[in-house]
Amino acid sequence: MAYIELGVDEGMQPGINGLLAYRPQTAKPLMDLANALLRAPNSLSPGERELIAAYTSSVNRCDFCVDSHSSFAAAQLPGGADLVDSVIHDMESAPVSSKLRALLRLARVVSADAQDVTQELIDDVGANGASDTEIHDTVLIAAAFCMYNRYVDGLGTESASEPSLYRLAAHRIVEHGYGT
Repeated sequence: MAYIELGVDEGMQPGINGLLAYRPQTAKPLMDLANALLRAPNSLSPGERELIAAYTSSVNRCDFCVDSHSSFAAAQLPGGADLVDSVIHDMESAPVSSKLRALLRLARVVSADAQDVTQELIDDVGANGASDTEIHDTVLIAAAFCMYNRYVDGLGTESASEPSLYRLAAHRIVEHGYGT
């Protein structure tokens, strides 16, 4: 149960969904940011960007965001849920490209303490094939998901009680993006 009264049935609006319904004034800019980061045209696929969001959320231990963005990534990546699970549980041995692994390492450092990002880390990410724009966007996804994760967990929202709800949401996100 959320720490504050949201005025919604959390079972029907778990995690950030109840918070967005509670404060529509902040919902629109938050969802616009999610669309820009995760859905807008980019050299990284929407599935790869969702994977970065899910991985960042796992570093931050935000169950709702891990579960939801893992589902959204799985719906858009060839390896599906197995690939996403392997990244979440052991990113270093997961079957992803060296570029994506380097970007995930960067996201992990940003999530833990962005001041630990070094020029050497950025150079390594670039040496693995990431463009400056992909580096920028990965840092911004990780930073934004630190905020989203803390928003969800800081107000004590709950995860969906039924995992199939994440799969249903994934279809909506893939088709229509993040709405309010």
